[in-house]
Formats: sequence, C-alpha cells, structure tokens
Amino acid sequence: MAKFRLSAFADEYSPALDEQISGLLSFGIDKIELRGVDGKNVSELTRAEAEAAAKKLSAAGITLSAVGSPLGKIDIGGDIDAHVELTKRVAETANILGCRRVRGFSFYKTEGKRGEVIDALGRMIEVCSAAGVLYCHENEKNIYGDTAERCLDLKAAFGEKLGVVFDHANFIQCGVEPYPHAFGLLGDKLTYLHIKDADADGTVVPAGEGVGKIRETLEEVNRRYDGEVILTLEPHLHVFSGLDALEHGEKTKLRGTYATNAEAFAAAVGALRSILEGIK
Repeated sequence: MAKFRLSAFADEYSPALDEQISGLLSFGIDKIELRGVDGKNVSELTRAEAEAAAKKLSAAGITLSAVGSPLGKIDIGGDIDAHVELTKRVAETANILGCRRVRGFSFYKTEGKRGEVIDALGRMIEVCSAAGVLYCHENEKNIYGDTAERCLDLKAAFGEKLGVVFDHANFIQCGVEPYPHAFGLLGDKLTYLHIKDADADGTVVPAGEGVGKIRETLEEVNRRYDGEVILTLEPHLHVFSGLDALEHGEKTKLRGTYATNAEAFAAAVGALRSILEGIK
C-alpha cells in the first residue's frame, strides 16, 4: 500500500517564497517542488539566494521533493555545452537546498535526432549523478519524451540514473492516453507524479475533472507501490507569474474559472484530497 505525500509547485500560489511557505502550511503541505523564488527561476539563484531559501524552508519544516528546473527545455540544436554548465549550477543548488531530485526534460525539435538527444541528455545526467542528484524526466509537450514509448526509451537508455515523472495533463495534450496506456508502460518505473488533469482538448482542470483517470491511476499506484509516493500538485488553473517562461510554442489552455492564484491552488488541493479520501 502506498503512502501518498503531497508536494506542490507553490509558485503557482505566489511568486514570493515567504507567501509560498505560508500557503503550503495553511493547506497542511510540508513538501515543495521549488521552481520560482521571489520572481527568479530556481536555476538562476545565486549560492547566497539558495542558502537563504534553504534556511527559510527548513525553519518552516518544509522539505523539497524536487528542484523544478528548466533543464532540457531548449532546442536540441542549441548550445548544449552551455546547458551542461547550467546543469552543474542546478545540481549545486539542489545540494544547497538538501534535495536529491532535479526535474528536467529532453529537448525540443528532436525529430530524427534521437542520437543527439541521448548524447546531450547523457552529459547532463552524468553531471547530476556525480553531484549525487537524480535527473527526473517529465513528459512534456513537444519534447523528445512526450509519449510514453519515448519516455520508456529514455529509461531503457539510462536505467537507474534517470527518474520518471508522470504528468497526466501533458500526456493528454500530446494525444496520449495517460491511463491505462501510458501507465501500463511506465507504471512500475515511476519516481513521482505531477497531479494535473485536462479535458480532451487539453484544457487544464482540477484532478478528477478531466479525462486523465487520475483516480484510477492512483488506485493502481496504491496497489503496486509499498511506501512513500510523492504527488506534486501543479495546478495550472490560473495565470501565475512565470507561466509564460515555462511555455514553448502553443500556450496551455486554462479554463479561467478561478479569480485568484490562491483560489485556484485551493481547488487543486481540494480535488486531489477528495480523490485520496476514496482510495483505501
């Protein structure tokens, strides 16, 4: 039986770290996937800024489930050497923050360039591995690993040096059935899950309101896994500071149902907890 632990991208609650912390505590969440800190992406933090963030989070009793980096979110034909250097910086930041997981991606414009993807990603993974950090690959629109089959290909190529992050909404937006298809291929290889659901047209909605079958997925996770399973809320239910910087090409479709980030965040938390209450 799984022990589900909630984490969150709290920069969707507020860009300010102090407010992220108070927001998480108000919802009884003691983990964070740190992505935005006082208006800066986590990959841009100086050592002093990372140390200050670590001190604030520790004082509040909040630990990191992962560092939500943008690694691998460049074209495969871009400056890979510079990106490897950025990987070194992110891995160092992860260590300052006391975190052993870095979320990353597998490049844009990769058609016919699998070998280049493997070479570039391999260099980044080795940097992380040498620093004692696990590179955790998230399925994302328009990157190499946007389908379950290519996520599986990456996992086969890198084995235990690569973690697997499962995002239902991202699969839906790529025309991939999250459950049972994608989960059938990746279900025994998961490192953690992002909780984000979507309608058939890709519009992001609270967990359980879309076609992702998040409830069915978590019921099967509960049957398969013994021990802690991280569920990281990534609401994407309201426009938040930094959203544009995360997008590449087509913009994420938002319903616009919620008036504020706090209201959207509360809806995301409530929807997931409602699902979890029904899982025995």
